[in-house]
Amino acid sequence: MKAVSLFTGCGGSDAGLAATGFEVVMANDILPYARDVYLANHAETDYQVKDITKVEHFPKADLLAGCYPCQGFSQGGLRNPDHKYNTLYKEFARALNQIKPKAFIVENVSGMVRKNFAHLVEDQIKIFTEAGYKVKFEVLNAADFGVAQERRRILIVGIRDDIDVEYHFPTPTHGEGKEHPKVTIRDAIGDLPEWPEGEFYARDFHWYYMSRDRRNGWDETSRTIVANPRHMPLHPMSPKMVKVEHNVWKFETEGRARRFTYREAARIQGFAKDFVFPETAVASLDMKYKVAGNAVPPPLFEAVARNIPNNIW
Repeated sequence: MKAVSLFTGCGGSDAGLAATGFEVVMANDILPYARDVYLANHAETDYQVKDITKVEHFPKADLLAGCYPCQGFSQGGLRNPDHKYNTLYKEFARALNQIKPKAFIVENVSGMVRKNFAHLVEDQIKIFTEAGYKVKFEVLNAADFGVAQERRRILIVGIRDDIDVEYHFPTPTHGEGKEHPKVTIRDAIGDLPEWPEGEFYARDFHWYYMSRDRRNGWDETSRTIVANPRHMPLHPMSPKMVKVEHNVWKFETEGRARRFTYREAARIQGFAKDFVFPETAVASLDMKYKVAGNAVPPPLFEAVARNIPNNIW
């Protein structure tokens, strides 16, 4: 089974696809360090660092995967319906029409389903349907599928019209009453050093950071991992936070406190323990955080891909 991956980042979606048996024959993004990280972990893929609008030809594949940028939809972003990134799904549709894969999977932030973005979701469904696909979408929480964080994302899946199967989204496998308990912060990073100098954003906790509770305990799932290191959640070794007044929190006790490292962030996203962040010319601390925080949790993408009926391949 072959796949093409667009807006790939450092390869969260593709790690999920590899776990289901796919060979990713082409990947694409505009960040050079995303490519460096990807190839350090998946050296066999043709990874093109290029503006998607400049990519003219796509290889044949059974599956097309895409996670177009979400700044226009994100809770932590601009939330602007007119943001230029909001129409990158049209580039995905261009690839879809050229490749005509048997199926496709799209991932994006759950903010895409807000009322003020409804027209954009509707347009995506319309464009993908017109391309010849039976399209479904659903908001899933990565924590329900073995990821150590609360991370709600919209998944859009299409099966080509001429294939007589119906797609059903996976049901949660982790949590109370499920097959497995939820994966906790301890499960994800409990073996890592407590104070790894140089791997975490060590600047002061500014007023905005202290405007909300940023800490979950060892035996909980994490708050959502983000791409901006300034807003990265607290490591559970940090003191608990208590509310002083509206939008004002403080640490309950004195003691060392820090944000998650980029390596811990990747683990909490669901990347493998041996996932590599290579030291290259563009490998700044901020860039390591960015590619880790922007990634798709591999177990979530794997669960969605596994639910595509095997007989279509």
